[in-house]
Amino acid sequence: MDHRLVSAVLILLLGLGQALSSTEQPSVEEDHEKLDITSVILEANKGISHMMMEGDVVIAKTRNAMKCWADYCKWEKSSSGLVEVPYTISDYFYDYEKAKIKRAMRRFNEKTCIRFVPRTGQTNYISIESKTGCWSNLGRTGGKQKLSLSVYGCVHYGVIQHELLHALGFLHEHTRSDRDQYVRINWDYIPSGTAYNFKKKNTNNLNTPYDYGSIMHYGRTAFSTEYGKDTITPIPDSSVEIGQRQEMSDIDIQRINELYECDV
Repeated sequence: MDHRLVSAVLILLLGLGQALSSTEQPSVEEDHEKLDITSVILEANKGISHMMMEGDVVIAKTRNAMKCWADYCKWEKSSSGLVEVPYTISDYFYDYEKAKIKRAMRRFNEKTCIRFVPRTGQTNYISIESKTGCWSNLGRTGGKQKLSLSVYGCVHYGVIQHELLHALGFLHEHTRSDRDQYVRINWDYIPSGTAYNFKKKNTNNLNTPYDYGSIMHYGRTAFSTEYGKDTITPIPDSSVEIGQRQEMSDIDIQRINELYECDV
């Protein structure tokens, strides 16, 4: 065969491969620009038949790690001062999706004493699977605990970090015990069947300020019965942006380090 023809075919195939790669593998930056975390999670979870606390938290039999007797719900710290959280990732995910999950984990490894590590036989671990919706258990529940990142909408950098924070024991920001000083919940626009998602919790706020910029904060119109109407309004300045979509805030990171007593 003519070598020039072979070269032309190879160049064509290479070009097609690069084109497919660029369309199948959205960047973190694209996630940041296009994603409204609350909307994505709530939309993905519409098909779930069992009740979720606050929209994406499996109702816990234990308390959250911020209010947990004898720290049972926290992941254990080793003698090295690091908190290893073993995980597995289902082979249902494509390689680029697995890479995105690991990239979101890397931020924890860089800024806290949390170390998400591949499971090597540990009893307690997170099994990351593509079930219906985006959700997690709250804190360490013992044994195999599932964290769902449906490939149909949940494999985004910010959503992954959001669900991993639930797995570490953190609730949503808008339900913390002192929230009424910082936001107004507009009950008139919240369906009675979803009102439980806005109930305050008995949280340990770890001496950190209320964080409008937390990746754990609901967006303004979460669960709203009327398009464009706020279910959550910041006070006293209603123009403050809430429900950011990019990645863990500095205060999110601070709270991890406070809860897990990280020396960083």
